[in-house]
Amino acid sequence: MIRVVFNQKGGVGKSSISTNLAAISASKGKRTLVVDMDPQCNTSHYLLGELVNDTVGDIKDFFEQTLSFQVRPKEITDFIHPTVYENLDLLPSSPELGDLHAKLEAKHKIYKLRDALLNLDQYDAIYIDTPPAFNFYTLSALCTADSCLIPFDCDEFSRQALYSLMYNVQETQQDHNDKLTIEGIVVNQYQPRANASKTIVDMLKEDNLPVLNAMISSSVKMKESHNESMPLIYFAPKHKLTLEYLALYDELHG
Repeated sequence: MIRVVFNQKGGVGKSSISTNLAAISASKGKRTLVVDMDPQCNTSHYLLGELVNDTVGDIKDFFEQTLSFQVRPKEITDFIHPTVYENLDLLPSSPELGDLHAKLEAKHKIYKLRDALLNLDQYDAIYIDTPPAFNFYTLSALCTADSCLIPFDCDEFSRQALYSLMYNVQETQQDHNDKLTIEGIVVNQYQPRANASKTIVDMLKEDNLPVLNAMISSSVKMKESHNESMPLIYFAPKHKLTLEYLALYDELHG
């Protein structure tokens, strides 16, 4: 199963959701890969910490080699790195990823990621983190994935933007990847005692949007987890926030 975590809005928890779900997957014994396609590299830093600066080979290098003739092009596995967590690997991002965007788009390299990942049979689960934009990289991820998870912050601007996002995913499904499904909307930074949050979630449900039951609340524990470069399942396995992520994982897996 290949999942892409996507929202055109920044700061909605894409990196946190993709990394923590992947870490839970790995902790359950599933061979899991995280692909970081965001030039901000938050997911890469989350999983590798300072070691990310010492890695040789990343998603930028993978895409870059597709732009010229290679007698013996490297396999995507050459750009994948193990993390300190059992069963959890990472294809890290690079701040230089944005420099390749126009060249890749001009040469129609949109299916290169799909072709490479579909040849990986050693993983039980793959999670793709995306940049906060509908661009070449997010489209590449959506063309590759079986399903799409949409992180959502409980505010009116996010709600209005959600309909445009849903249209873009639907259009990608129709034009590029007919197996792609919207697996659900993940409500993040949820405040159950705030009337505004509850009202907005109710509005999404009234519009028959696929809001998942498991919601992620706001907690300083997430920032602490980021600072320690340690996903919640390892950093604070019994914390309320971790239990919410476990509930989300269980809901996605039936």
